[in-house]
Amino acid sequence: STSAYDAVKNHNGNDMYFLKSQIRNVGIAAGIMLLVMMLDYHCIWYLSGGLYLISNVLMLLVRFSPMGVEYNSAKRWLRIGPLQFQPSEVAKIAVITFIPVVMVLLAKKFKNWAELSILLLVGAVPAAIALLATDNLSTGIIIMGISVAMILIGKPETKKLGIVCVIVAAVSLIGVVILGSVMETSTNFRIRRILAWMHPEANIEHEGYQILQAQYAIGSGGFWGKGLGNSLQKLGFIPEAQNDMIFPVICEELGVFGAILVLLMFGYLLYRLYFIAKNAPDFYGSMLAAGVFAHIALQVLGNIGVAVRLLPTTGITLPFISFGGTSFILLIGEMGMVLSVSRSISFQNRRRKKGGDRKSTRESAGIDGQKN
Repeated sequence: STSAYDAVKNHNGNDMYFLKSQIRNVGIAAGIMLLVMMLDYHCIWYLSGGLYLISNVLMLLVRFSPMGVEYNSAKRWLRIGPLQFQPSEVAKIAVITFIPVVMVLLAKKFKNWAELSILLLVGAVPAAIALLATDNLSTGIIIMGISVAMILIGKPETKKLGIVCVIVAAVSLIGVVILGSVMETSTNFRIRRILAWMHPEANIEHEGYQILQAQYAIGSGGFWGKGLGNSLQKLGFIPEAQNDMIFPVICEELGVFGAILVLLMFGYLLYRLYFIAKNAPDFYGSMLAAGVFAHIALQVLGNIGVAVRLLPTTGITLPFISFGGTSFILLIGEMGMVLSVSRSISFQNRRRKKGGDRKSTRESAGIDGQKN
């Protein structure tokens, strides 16, 4: 529904171009998910360090090698043979899988702020590379957000970090407003986006255009929407409607009712991730589920926040719904990791029912006695 117009216009009249591509992505993702789900998630423990290193190297290759690919004035893709993907998406999984390992390794050697500083550095390195090498601020923010969330969850005693983050966010918001008011003539595209977010009507011909079109789409849908397939804004008015701005089209075609259903589905998914994290057999399984929870929550809030103009425009996709290859496939891969943890919970419960003692169950499911 969302992509047909763009497909006809830009892909030789093939209105099924994006749909066929996404079906292929679904097939690849489903295979990866099933494979990861059937594996013992503790295998990821031993692979996480290599994945973390490789993801950083791949992001650097985008900037400093001929394998980097530019699309829509953004050089964020890497082509290796027949494969083309965004290394920054790999970095999100790398952070989710590696930070719990660092937590465990540092627990006996460092305390308080020393440990916290090292953990923050683990998240800051890929976030900085994502910004500097791929010029992707939104991904850098998400990587750092995932890192902070996992540290707060895995180390409850670092609640001071949460207070610091709230203060930094408040100061940043005030700074953005002040910056936007004093730099109205700036040519920096990020500052122009902030200005467009604050005053879209004054920037309607450039950065404010997409924001206003999204508002028109959301507002014209009413409560029940215009009906599936009947969106007007997707007909070339909202750029890349099948990607970052798919939520306004959902609102226009299915109304507030459809938007609420989408939010309820995400809410239920996050609840299940929370349940799995809380009941995981060991610390590592719990942190994997918590990291995926943080990733999906941040992307949902970021995408919808942009669509309803709570946040400045940035390139954050709506998980599982926006068109995409790398992001979609890796998100489904993350689901495979969580399902592997869920299978371990089921295995643990079956052993308990059969009379297996609690100690042996925990030791068989965990890593060297790391408990939940």
